Amino acid sequence: MRSGLRLENAAVGFIALVGLVQVLFSDLLGGGLANYEAQRFFLVFVIGAFSAGFLLVLLSFSHSSYLRTAYILGPVSVMSLGFLIASYPFRMQQHSWVEPGMYALFFFGACITGAALSARGQVKSYCVLYISGLSMLCAFYGLASINIYLFATFDGVSDLVDYIPWGFVNIRYWSHVATWCLPIVPLSLLIGPLRQSALWKAFVILGCGFWWWILIISAARGSILGIVFSMFLVFLLFGRSSIPWLKAMFAIFLSGGVIWVVLSLLIPFVFFDGAGNLNLDEMKLKSSGRITLFSEAWKMSMENFPFGMGPQAWIAHDPITSAYENGPKFGHPHNMYLMWAAEYGWIMILLMLALVLSVIRFFWLSRASLLSSGDSEGQALLVGFTASVSAALFHAGVSAVFMAPGSMLVGFFVLIGFWALVTPASPEFPKPVYPRALWRSKRLLGVFLAGVMSIFIFMWWWEVYSYYGTMRADQRYYYEELREGAKPRFWLHGSYPRG
Repeated sequence: MRSGLRLENAAVGFIALVGLVQVLFSDLLGGGLANYEAQRFFLVFVIGAFSAGFLLVLLSFSHSSYLRTAYILGPVSVMSLGFLIASYPFRMQQHSWVEPGMYALFFFGACITGAALSARGQVKSYCVLYISGLSMLCAFYGLASINIYLFATFDGVSDLVDYIPWGFVNIRYWSHVATWCLPIVPLSLLIGPLRQSALWKAFVILGCGFWWWILIISAARGSILGIVFSMFLVFLLFGRSSIPWLKAMFAIFLSGGVIWVVLSLLIPFVFFDGAGNLNLDEMKLKSSGRITLFSEAWKMSMENFPFGMGPQAWIAHDPITSAYENGPKFGHPHNMYLMWAAEYGWIMILLMLALVLSVIRFFWLSRASLLSSGDSEGQALLVGFTASVSAALFHAGVSAVFMAPGSMLVGFFVLIGFWALVTPASPEFPKPVYPRALWRSKRLLGVFLAGVMSIFIFMWWWEVYSYYGTMRADQRYYYEELREGAKPRFWLHGSYPRG
C-alpha cells in the first residue's frame, strides 16, 4: 500500500471531513436549510458524484483488470441493482425511486471508491488522513460540550439530555454517529504523524472521552452494545494484534468514566445537592416500544413475500397489528433489516447476505496477508475499521443507522476505508499488460459507462429535488391541519408521501 498523497485521495479525504463538519457543527454553520435536509442533500450529491467519478477512475485511470473489477464489484453491483429492480413494480407511486436510488448509490459508491483507492495504491494515506481529521473534529465537539454543560448546570437544568448532545435532531441520530466514530478514534493514537505527540494524545483522549460521557448520561444502549460487540469481535478475529487498539479504546473510555464521575456525580453533589444526571433505570435493557415496531415490520415482510410492499411502504401502509395501530408511529421501524425486508423483500436480504459472504472472504484474505506480513499499521487499520463497521451493523438492528443522513455521511467514508482495506491484493490479479490501442478502448469504455451512469444520477438528483419541493408543500397541512409530530425519514418531515 503506497502512502503518497494523490489528487483523488486528497479529494475524498477533504470531502469526508467537510461532511463530518456539517454533521457535527451544523448548528454553527447556519444556512437556509434545516440541518437534516442540508445533510441529506450533501449525502445525495456525494454518493452520486463518487459513484460515477470513481467508476471512471477505476476503469480508465487504474491498472485494475476487467476480471479483478468484476470480482470485487460484482456482489455489490447486483445488490445495488436489486434495490432498483425491487422498486420497479411500484414505479408509478410518487417519488418511488428516491430511497432505492439512495441505497443503491450509497453501497455502490462506497465500494467502488474504496476499490479505486486500492487500485491506485492510496489505501493507507486515505485512512490516515481520515482518521486524523475525524479524531480532531470529534475531540473538538466533545470539548465544546463542556460549555453547554456549564450553562445548563448553572441554570439549574436537571436533565442534560435536553441539551447534550447538541446539534442533532435527537439523541438517536447523534448515537449513530458515535457508533461509527468511536472505534475509529483510537487509531489516531497508534497511526499517523501525531501518534508520538503527548499533547495530541491528551487532546484526543480527553476530547473523545466526552463522547463516552454523553453515551452514559443519555443511556444510548444501541451504541454502547454495538461498540462492546465490536470489541469482542475484533479480539476474536485478531487476537493479540487487536490489543494496541483495545488499549487505546480503553484509555478513551476511562477518560469518559472519569468525566462522568466529575460532571455527573461530584459537581452536582457538592454544589447542587443532587445525585447526578444519570437515571439508572434508563440503562435497563427495555425494548422502548421497538418490539411492536419489529412485529409490524415482520408482518409487512410476509404480506408480499418475498418481494416486499414497495419503497416507503412503512409510511403509507395500513397498520397490520393492533399493537402498532394503537401505538406511537415512527418514520421507520428502528430495524434496518426488517424495514428492507418489508419494503424490498426477503430477496433483497438474500442479496445483502451474498454481499456479506463475499466481504467475509475478502476480509479473511486481507487479514491473513497482514498478519503474515507483520504490518502492524495495516493490522491496526483493519482492526479499527472492522470494529466501526461491525458496531454500525449491530446498531442497525435496533435503530435507523442507514437512514439518518448524518450517520450515512459518516458511514459512507468509513465503508470506503473498510472496502479499500479488504479489497483483494494485486498479486491475485496481476497488473494487465494492454497494447496502447486496447488501453485507449478501455478508457473510452470507462468514459462511456460513467457518462451513462451520470445521466441516471442527474435524473435521480432531480427527483430528490422534486421530492423536497412536494414535501415542503405538504408540511403546513401536516403540522397545522393534521397536527402530527415530525417523523424523520428521508426528510425531517418524513411522513410523506402517505399514500
